[in-house]
Amino acid sequence: MCGIAGLLADPRTVDPETLSAVAAMTERLAHRGPCGSGFWSDPEAGVALGHRRLSIIDLSPAGRQPMHSESARLVVTFNGEIYNFQEIRRDLTAEGYVFRGHSDTEVLLAACETWGLARALERCAGMFALALFDRRERVLHLARDRLGKKPLFVTLAGGALAFASELKAFAALPGFRPSLSRAGVSAFLRQGWIGEDGCIWREVVKLPPGGCLSVEARDLARLSPDDLPGRVRRWWTLEEAIATSAPLPAETDPAAVEEELDRLLRLAVSQRMIADVPLGAFLSGGIDSSLVVALMQQHSGRPVRTYTIGFAEAEYDEADQAARVAAHLGTDHTTFRVTPAEAMAVIPELPEIWDEPFADESQIPTLLLSRLARRDVTVALSGDGGDEGFGGYARHFLYDRIAPLLRVPSGVRRAAASCLTAMSPTAWDDLLRACRVPARLHRALRREKLHKFAHLLTASDALDWYDQVTGFPSGPAVPRRAAGWRPGGLSDPILQILYRDTTEYLPGDILVKVDRASMAVGLECRAPLLDHRVIEFAWRIPLGMKLRGGRGKWILRRLLQRHLGEELLQGKRGFDVPVGAWQRGPLRDWSDAQMNRLDLGNDGLLDRGAVRRAWAEHLSGRWDRSREIWALTMLSAWMGHWQAGAGREPDRAALAPGPAPAREGAMVAGC
Repeated sequence: MCGIAGLLADPRTVDPETLSAVAAMTERLAHRGPCGSGFWSDPEAGVALGHRRLSIIDLSPAGRQPMHSESARLVVTFNGEIYNFQEIRRDLTAEGYVFRGHSDTEVLLAACETWGLARALERCAGMFALALFDRRERVLHLARDRLGKKPLFVTLAGGALAFASELKAFAALPGFRPSLSRAGVSAFLRQGWIGEDGCIWREVVKLPPGGCLSVEARDLARLSPDDLPGRVRRWWTLEEAIATSAPLPAETDPAAVEEELDRLLRLAVSQRMIADVPLGAFLSGGIDSSLVVALMQQHSGRPVRTYTIGFAEAEYDEADQAARVAAHLGTDHTTFRVTPAEAMAVIPELPEIWDEPFADESQIPTLLLSRLARRDVTVALSGDGGDEGFGGYARHFLYDRIAPLLRVPSGVRRAAASCLTAMSPTAWDDLLRACRVPARLHRALRREKLHKFAHLLTASDALDWYDQVTGFPSGPAVPRRAAGWRPGGLSDPILQILYRDTTEYLPGDILVKVDRASMAVGLECRAPLLDHRVIEFAWRIPLGMKLRGGRGKWILRRLLQRHLGEELLQGKRGFDVPVGAWQRGPLRDWSDAQMNRLDLGNDGLLDRGAVRRAWAEHLSGRWDRSREIWALTMLSAWMGHWQAGAGREPDRAALAPGPAPAREGAMVAGC
């Protein structure tokens, strides 16, 4: 696990200072690789590669990067892990390849040299972002893992193509003069994160999950940042994986499904426990992390180190449940209960760590948990991926309950939505109880908040409903997609929701949160449930084995029962923090100052009056607007960080002219 950066320029015209900037770019990624750095350049080819190393496998000099292949034709700078590298190494050894060390990077290089990049990527099970330079063909290849666990940003500046693991590296690049992207700002204020198809900087693109970009220096003069997405080829997509894998019949014996899932997860966990450094796991006490830890403990010859963050506020604290699971499994468990002061103390660091505006408030406990684990271990396994792969979010089973309402005439639904938004939260709770809504559904409806539920009633179809449920009620309107568009070609609305969670929410929010938080402290985080073999099998499993009885992850629950008693088998609320209460209390002055400083209203993007009303409603306790307020304050804090670091304000030309007005009551205009 590392940080990578590099440049490709036309050797006939490149300024030598441009190539030398790779050293400064790489230095800005030191937190991702605190164990050392490496550089390689070839001015005659116009290329320079940089690497910051977090030593995990093969701690010797043989594991250093950038690394050359045996023939010296290929040079790679690589961030990530190839979990099945031992299996690939055996195959290459049988073909006569002789290895110098035992790192997975050397195996990757050997596979590329022996089989070519395309086949090598297909053979790899892992998380990675890489830059591979072919010295004979003078082509730079950039590639990213299937699900987008490891980031890779690309830009064109000063006549050169540059790439890096994080945006902050580009600040050291001569000629990089970024401007704010209207689409990026709008996406952020719609949902609290910017997806893989956008960026806060108009001049930067993200290499998409499963994407590969190949560029020759002679092509650079004809390229602009807008051209780069069109040159990306997808070496893996979930859509293709679904289309080429036969779904299991609905009548398949669940025991057979459970056995195969158990086999795949045992393989994924055991391969992720290969490391030459101390290893542990995050344990929340929920289904996903408990299953991962149970399999780790069975594979390990000694107690696995496990870590949990707890909160003083009982509503948000799940440390006791995690401790019970740890005691049952016999792990070496550490719990750290965070005080509000300790949690809020990290908030000033968030813009520096995340680079782009990011407003998933669970970033705070994720960062604190990473710091806790890093005291003892360099690698931690997590339960990320279970919700997206196996139907664990409330929206997955909530849609079936809501779908009949969407068939009611739209005028009636709009009138009902207006009535609901006039109702107080207390009256809403009373109504749910009077209607005898099941407790789990009641909690889900409370979590989504009354005003969000009202907006959900106005959705035109499942895809519109998904945009509403994953976004802010006062966010900008989502551009309508082409009529008849079906994600992944899927006709079932629930499968469409699962597909969008896996291809949009997972890489855009969850994986960004975990990567930045863990790598900020030099911790490698591995997710067995996101092994592509597990994901591809999950998409073959009948939906009825995921969602059953008004609950998700049915097959995972069944599998976990082998390792935990029914009394310990629990879901969890999610990695929530009481940010709403903090905003009304100890964070009030800071939040108020951030929103007063946020002046995008001058650019026509924000409705300042609507922002003030939202803040007043939240402070009064009438509505919980914490997620929207958190997004606004994170945007303001990010802009302040950029201005302080760059010594100037961002170029705001991308935000003008002002957009069309947003829907009534919205804080943000549409894009």
